[in-house]
Amino acid sequence: MWEDVVIPVVAILTIFGGGTLVLFSITPVGKALAARILGKKRTIGDEDETAEEVKELRREVEEMRHLTEQMSELGERVDFLERLVAKQREAERLPPVR
Repeated sequence: MWEDVVIPVVAILTIFGGGTLVLFSITPVGKALAARILGKKRTIGDEDETAEEVKELRREVEEMRHLTEQMSELGERVDFLERLVAKQREAERLPPVR
């Protein structure tokens, strides 16, 4: 009686479980897990590539810092110019002094 139930369950688990493992093994997470299980170390090329990416990201962050400084300076200049224009308009509206 158990044989009638166990054999189909094992067959279904083998088919779907095996398919799931195959699909998981081709994902980046699966590849990283396999490399970890096999004990593969990162290669020197990987470390150089990572170091280069870090340097590039640091350069971009530094550029972003300069952009924020420039934006605040431009904001101050716009405020100054708006005040000048407002003063000029007020002077044009006032009647001439006698």
